[in-house]
Amino acid sequence: MSRVSYTARIALVLAAATWSGGPAEAQKSAMTGLDTLHAQSRVGGKTCMTDHEHGGEGTLASKKGASEAAIRHWESFTAWEYGKAWGSYRLADAKTMDCQAGGSGWFCKTTARPCRR
Repeated sequence: MSRVSYTARIALVLAAATWSGGPAEAQKSAMTGLDTLHAQSRVGGKTCMTDHEHGGEGTLASKKGASEAAIRHWESFTAWEYGKAWGSYRLADAKTMDCQAGGSGWFCKTTARPCRR
């Protein structure tokens, strides 16, 4: 077997293993794949994880700044772990935000279940 045909066969095997067809599968492959580890259900016009939530924290001088920092933290970690489609706090479900004033300003912590369109 020539080197070219062997390389071509390996490429075809890898392509077949990573592509199971259809636009939905192509979209999934662009995500991290970890989103499939959690149960999901439809909530309104979006798909949400039903058994998993993420948290985010922020500390700044103002309550508004700390809550915005907590949201950015939630979004960045969620998008990193599950892909950009899951990283919108605006789309998230079951959101909570707890803020406390302290000596160095405000500390806020949020939790929410990731959702995507």
